[in-house]
Amino acid sequence: MRLRPDSTVLAIAISIVALVLFDLMGLLIKYLSTDYSAVELSAYRNIFGLAPSVIALWMSASWRQNGRKLALRQWRLAVWRGVAVTFAQLLFYLSLGLMAFATATTISYSTALFTTALAVPILGERVGLVRWAAVVIGFVGVVMITRPGADAFEWTALLPVGAAALYAFTGVTARLVDADVPTPLLNLYSSATAAVGAFALALVFGGFTQIASVRDFGLIALMGAFGGSAVLCLVVSFRMTEPSNLAPFTYFGIPIAFALGWLFFSEAPVDDLLPGALLLIGGGLLIIYRERRMGGGNRSRIARH
Repeated sequence: MRLRPDSTVLAIAISIVALVLFDLMGLLIKYLSTDYSAVELSAYRNIFGLAPSVIALWMSASWRQNGRKLALRQWRLAVWRGVAVTFAQLLFYLSLGLMAFATATTISYSTALFTTALAVPILGERVGLVRWAAVVIGFVGVVMITRPGADAFEWTALLPVGAAALYAFTGVTARLVDADVPTPLLNLYSSATAAVGAFALALVFGGFTQIASVRDFGLIALMGAFGGSAVLCLVVSFRMTEPSNLAPFTYFGIPIAFALGWLFFSEAPVDDLLPGALLLIGGGLLIIYRERRMGGGNRSRIARH
C-alpha cells in the first residue's frame, strides 16, 4: 500500500505525542520516587500499562487476519526481552529519582548508539566506518555528560547508560522474531513479562509500600496510562509510515524533557548537558541518516520505556 504524504505528517505528529507522554510518565516517576521505590513504580507502570498494550493488539489488522493467535513460536525470546525491559526500567527509574530529569532522559537517548554496536554480535551485521564513527561521536557525548574521572562524577550517571543498553538489546533482538509476528503482540509479551518481573523484584526488595492516598493512586495509574498510551501511539505511528521517517524526530524528546524538568522541578542542567548532548544527538542522527541511505530503517521494532 502506498502511503499518502499527509499520513506521514500525521504519523510524525502522533510519534511526538508519544514522546510527550513518555516524558510526562518520567515526571510522575520522579515525583513519586520520593515515597515509592523504583521497582514498585516499574511494577505499577507495567500493570496499568497493560490495557493500552491490549488495545494496540486489538487494533492490529495483521493479528486479526492471522486468527487472533496469542501463542508465539519464539516465546522464550519474547520472555527474555521482557526480562531486559524489567531491568532497563529499574535502572532508568532509579536514575530519574537520583538525577536531574533532563540529564537522565538525555543519556537514555544513547539507545541508538548501543543498537548499532549490538547489531554486530547479535545479528552479525556489518557496520561500516560511517556508523562506527557515529557511535564514537555519540559515546563521546555520553562521556562528556557523565564526566567519569571528574570531581563531580557520580556513579548514578551510569544508570541511564545501562538502561539504554538494555533497551537497545530489546530493539535488536526484536529483529530475530519471525516477520509475521505482529509488533503489538510482541510488545504485549514484553509488557506482561516486565510486569511479572518488576512485581517479583519488588517483593524481593522489601515488598510494596502502602499507597498513601487516593491522589497517589491516581498519579500511579496515570503514570502507567501515560507509558502504555505512549507505546500505543508509537504502534499507530509506525503503522502509518516507514520507521526511518520517524527516527529523526525521536530527539525532540530531549528539549521536551528539558522544558518539563525546568517547569516542574526548576532544573536547568545546561552545563551538564552541553556540549555532550549535541554530540549524542549528532551521532544518533548520523546513524539514522546512514540507515536511511542503506534502506535499513524498515527493520526496526518498537522498544521504549
